[in-house]
Amino acid sequence: MKRLHLILATTFLFACANGASAQHAPGPARPATSAAAEAHQFDFMIGQWEVEATPKSSSLAAMIHGVPKLVGTWKAWRAFDGFGIDDELRIVDASGNPMSLSHAMRVYSAGESRWTATTMDVYRGRAAISNGAMQGSEIVMHGTGTDAEGKPTLTRAHYTDITPDGFRVQQDRSADNGQTWDEAVLVIVAKRVSATAPR
Repeated sequence: MKRLHLILATTFLFACANGASAQHAPGPARPATSAAAEAHQFDFMIGQWEVEATPKSSSLAAMIHGVPKLVGTWKAWRAFDGFGIDDELRIVDASGNPMSLSHAMRVYSAGESRWTATTMDVYRGRAAISNGAMQGSEIVMHGTGTDAEGKPTLTRAHYTDITPDGFRVQQDRSADNGQTWDEAVLVIVAKRVSATAPR
């Protein structure tokens, strides 16, 4: 009887061990939990900035009086365990009336060797996704979204002239799925105010 109990106990332990091994069988690779060096490419944005935004305009009023320059602030913080940054851009008109508020979350994927940004157009309640990478001395992001009239559009943003004290962003747009581009639809020039930004 003792021998039977011993055989049953051994069989039970063997079955449990096999079950545990099966549970730890190789599966999908775990994602990296430490950020790649490329995840610091947008670090130049961290801090607080004053911005001047120039929209493209071909109206008669703009030809006579010049294109109005909009102003605002841009703030950015390191986020996502070092995988990216979180930033907020506010644009106002010459009288200080709010024109635009956008909040972006930018994360670098080492597996795909690219950045992904999700940007909320807060006042219009819209979200846009863009992807891109460092190309030489600039970062180029390609995205999809909708224009002010709600029509589908492609966007292309160039982050250039990057220094410790400033940077420039040029946004191009396409209404025909990239066949033609309207360049410099919006140009933003940022000048540093502080190395850190309050939330």
